[in-house]
Amino acid sequence: MRYPVFNLGSLNLKVSPFLHKEGDLIRCLNLEKDQVGALKKRPGYVSYLGTANGSAVIDLFTWQKDDGTTIFNYRNSGGILYYSAQGTGAWTVCGNGTIAAGNHIGHAVLENTMIVGQAGGTTRHTTDGTSFTDTTVAPAEQFFASKFNRIWAWGTASDLFWSTAGTPSDWSSDSSSLKVPGAGKGNGLFIANDRIVAPKNSGMMFTYDDYNLRQVPTNMGPSSPYSLAETEDYWFSLNRNGVFGYAGDRPKLLSNAIEKQIYNDAGNGIAGTVFDTAPGEVYHYDYFCAVGTVKDDLTDEEIADCIIKYDYQLDEWGNFKFAHFPSALLKYKAENGDEKLVFGNANGQCYTFGGTELSDNGSSIEAIAEGVLTFGAPDVDKLFKDLKAFASPGCQAKVAVAIGDSFEKQKKKWIDIGDLSTGCGEFKFPDGSRGKLLFWKLYEMSKDHRFHFYGFAVNLDIIGE
Repeated sequence: MRYPVFNLGSLNLKVSPFLHKEGDLIRCLNLEKDQVGALKKRPGYVSYLGTANGSAVIDLFTWQKDDGTTIFNYRNSGGILYYSAQGTGAWTVCGNGTIAAGNHIGHAVLENTMIVGQAGGTTRHTTDGTSFTDTTVAPAEQFFASKFNRIWAWGTASDLFWSTAGTPSDWSSDSSSLKVPGAGKGNGLFIANDRIVAPKNSGMMFTYDDYNLRQVPTNMGPSSPYSLAETEDYWFSLNRNGVFGYAGDRPKLLSNAIEKQIYNDAGNGIAGTVFDTAPGEVYHYDYFCAVGTVKDDLTDEEIADCIIKYDYQLDEWGNFKFAHFPSALLKYKAENGDEKLVFGNANGQCYTFGGTELSDNGSSIEAIAEGVLTFGAPDVDKLFKDLKAFASPGCQAKVAVAIGDSFEKQKKKWIDIGDLSTGCGEFKFPDGSRGKLLFWKLYEMSKDHRFHFYGFAVNLDIIGE
């Protein structure tokens, strides 16, 4: 019989592999979709500006002024706030830009004035983007949002503060606060569905429409406020139970497919402390969240410095791994209007991801796809004859297979059955290739090439027990 696999899906560790559709994956590293049903190796990245003070990049954020042309990108590292004019100028220390070392900062913009703050530190504002002034009487908070012609601030406790209407630097003449009830303190602040959304670190969430404070019926608010990222008023965030999406009603669990990477019986999912600090961002409808080393208890394969990736358009999951692990992520619009993704790392360097880059700043990119086929009869032996695979011409990836009766990692005896350099390959199984399960793997590691993988077809006989 001929068995086609030409609709390649995404990582699926939630459904039993014996119930997988033919294109489902049990491993998916550094691959993405730009055609439905096909896999493409991800792009790489290059260094962005310099290392400034060489300390870990804690925060990255951007401000485009209301003249439509002036852009500032900012980084927080080593207790200093830096700016880059137009996103291309060298990192330059902001006037009055000293921060408590290790502290995160938040920001918001109103009336062409940006305000920044840190938990327990001095809140400041700027109109020129390069030099900051202490904001008299402003609360010492970390999280800020702009809505209803005011700046809103909270984070150190449960008091949600607001500035004087139309004047972000004035926190006395028409400023006040309200107490947000319930366990926990502020843990992020954002705008969704035309309302202020105020999560707490207990998982509780509240919304405020400038008149009424309402509790969201959930305890699944973000565990990491830095994981919050948005596209088209739809927000993503990391929680100890998974990645959630929020559009103004209640959070929705999105990450069932990779639950085993988030937590599992072996206890080697996401490390506990990472849930509170993991950074996230959305780029071209893909949500990225840097979660560190994970190992699921199905494949028993470890991914060091894992970045979980969610394709919002296709509702599909995969994993990225960069040669330099992100400590902060930023999406911004460059002068030419192009959307850019920048990330910083623990060594103080930032990088620009995407475009035509083929390596990770000179390092090779490893790409892996792996699946398993039962042919609808996992309990029955098969005799495998040949496999025909299709890819883009010049593809440097190789195909390997392992025939077995279990998922035990040590028992998978991988056999390389050829490359795909011509874009089409036909491979003969060794004589007597018999077993119940067929594991297949596409793998490649280079710094000078990308490829598309379109799928394959297997010829086999089902021969019974």
